[in-house]
Amino acid sequence: MDYSILYQITKSYAYFVVSSKSNVKFKRMYSNKIDKSTGVIYDQTGKIEGFYTSKDYPDKIRKVKFFDAENKKMLIFLTNNFDLSAQQIALLNKQRWKIELFFKWIK
Repeated sequence: MDYSILYQITKSYAYFVVSSKSNVKFKRMYSNKIDKSTGVIYDQTGKIEGFYTSKDYPDKIRKVKFFDAENKKMLIFLTNNFDLSAQQIALLNKQRWKIELFFKWIK
């Protein structure tokens, strides 16, 4: 994951939603209220830790953990969008996969 590119996106006033590994060094500042019946496990705001990564992305970032019951997978997302709900963040990623499948079909 290239945090410097993500930071460039943030500085451009654009939003991103990316998949993250479970071992990302993340310091939670606070947690947002969630509805666990939607599959969201947690919705946290914090900062990326690590000597280089904290320099590459110095702003706060949002981490959402979601259980996809349909595929029985635990998913973790990082985003700079603090306006959408955690469930909407998870749905954005699901829609992204549909777009990728469409382009594979075109090829």
